[in-house]
Amino acid sequence: MKEKIVNKMIDFYRGNRSDVRHFLKVYAYAQTIGLLEGLDEKTQDTLEIAAIVHDIACPLCREKYGNTNGNHQEAESEPLLRIFLSEFNIPEEMEERIIYLVTHHHTYTNVEGRDYQILLEADYLVNADESQYSHEAICKFRERVFKTESGTHMLDSIYSLTEA
Repeated sequence: MKEKIVNKMIDFYRGNRSDVRHFLKVYAYAQTIGLLEGLDEKTQDTLEIAAIVHDIACPLCREKYGNTNGNHQEAESEPLLRIFLSEFNIPEEMEERIIYLVTHHHTYTNVEGRDYQILLEADYLVNADESQYSHEAICKFRERVFKTESGTHMLDSIYSLTEA
């Protein structure tokens, strides 16, 4: 099923290669961190699907607001997700969790659940590179948000935050 969701998401972006690259990288990081952290199969699947669709509102936000501000994404995602996910026969509880994760993936407080934590970390790993965040900004975000051992290790290694 995830493969079909990936293909549909690629089609959804209508040739926007940047958006496609972004979600595929977030998906890969989320999948890897989840596996390294030992998530159960249901939580892992929920995380991976959320990572695939986490930026579903970006095209709409660009058109409607002229930007992809996280608050706009969170506000606009739910109706898009309900339509997008409807053809995949996802269990209702899982679908609701995916919607929750996507509509909160720019909210860094009151993080409940390892899937939520890992989605935040995976998205940041990609955003820090794509937006060329400063070393100082990455260190501050690490202190404030990163919690998983695997995500923290990746961040430290990729951005040379600790001595080898």
